[in-house]
Amino acid sequence: MTKHWKILAGFLGVAVFLAAASVLSIWAPDSPVEGLKARWAPPPSVFMDVMGLAVHLRDEGPRNDAAPIVLLHGTSSSLHTWEGWARKLKEKRRVIRFDLPGFGLTGPTPDNVYTVTRYTEYIAAVLKRMGVQRCVLAGNSFGGYLAWMTSLDYPDLVNRLILVDASGYRLEPTAMPIGFRIAMTPVLNQLAVYCLPRRLVTNGVKNVYGDPTKVTEERIDRYYDMAARAGNRRALVERFRQAPPGAMAHRIPDVKVPTLILWGGRDRLIPPAMAERFHQDIAGSQRVVFDDLGHVPQEEDADATVAAVQDFLGMTGN
Repeated sequence: MTKHWKILAGFLGVAVFLAAASVLSIWAPDSPVEGLKARWAPPPSVFMDVMGLAVHLRDEGPRNDAAPIVLLHGTSSSLHTWEGWARKLKEKRRVIRFDLPGFGLTGPTPDNVYTVTRYTEYIAAVLKRMGVQRCVLAGNSFGGYLAWMTSLDYPDLVNRLILVDASGYRLEPTAMPIGFRIAMTPVLNQLAVYCLPRRLVTNGVKNVYGDPTKVTEERIDRYYDMAARAGNRRALVERFRQAPPGAMAHRIPDVKVPTLILWGGRDRLIPPAMAERFHQDIAGSQRVVFDDLGHVPQEEDADATVAAVQDFLGMTGN
């Protein structure tokens, strides 16, 4: 081997070593769900067997509520995003929230199916198992997509809708968390199944807040642990592949139940223009925009946003 080739081989060896070291530095093994329960599933959390899944669920408030309020979280989130709303609403209403398949402590489905139809079937099955015949269905982001689709697939189940920065139209973000971009990018998303840089999670959470300074270390811990839960990273890749936004947008005008549309004015993932589209397409809907909040307004300012919900449901002054 000539001197020139020896030098080149040396550089290549160093490059390979640095690349391997970089990957290893962000390599993150799956976290078994049993190890996460102590911190993230204390009472009133329970686990219920539905459609082959152990569903992480919280059911609070008076059991004689004829139409419980059911809260659906968004992509890469969990039932914890509704903590502030649940604290207020459960004083007078039954409040049910659970981790959707592929997310939170519920984790991946046994058959790797994450179509919107399968999600609405799952939501209906959970509520049937709980004896719920009618409900107020609220959802944030992807959970909003599932909320309005459930109202169409199971019209006897939903009597009111609350859409919080909901998905449904083709995604036109002004900014998207890098983790979502990676999960949607072929080849690269396969590496993401094994790597989970905390900085990436931190940036992702701050990206969906109107005021990033409100993001606490505990909140980052929660999003990180939910992403690291065994099977969730692979499920995220499949969720984006099997349930892309916009595929069912033509059905939005078919929504006929009373609908409240809440939006963060600083939402860069699903911009406020989408709130206006929902408002125009859903006859008789109400729209409220919170100028200083981002994509998860129920989490960023629970008190302000839940007040609009209480007004919509006629809970104020009672």
